[in-house]
Amino acid sequence: MAEPEKTEKITVNLGLVDLGEIDLLVSEGFYANRTDFIRSAIRRQLDSRATAVRDSVDRRTLSLGTLRVTAADLQTRRAARQTLAVRVLGLCVIDDDVDPDLARAVITSVEVLGAFRASRAVKAALAPVTV
Repeated sequence: MAEPEKTEKITVNLGLVDLGEIDLLVSEGFYANRTDFIRSAIRRQLDSRATAVRDSVDRRTLSLGTLRVTAADLQTRRAARQTLAVRVLGLCVIDDDVDPDLARAVITSVEVLGAFRASRAVKAALAPVTV
């Protein structure tokens, strides 16, 4: 499987005055473009709440970063009669070759704060256990 994208596109609605102020800062050279401004603002907010994020990750026992689930991983767990509770803050990728029945048999719950990438069939199979 190819390396998954490390970004996710989102849509943000802004008031016209806020947008105008961003455009002014861009035109004055403070930021390269609107996206640069928005990323900077988001990073500042996340930095200011870093302790709260860390505490929540620990409390909720979330994996931080990228979790890749392969068919081989799931087959090994099924053979050992083990299950998997997916709890990720970041990106969870279930490989395209994972069969929906295998996913449903091994994965007991899915909680992803960020992006969840899997085939439509696997997402549908896991819908009942997705938080």
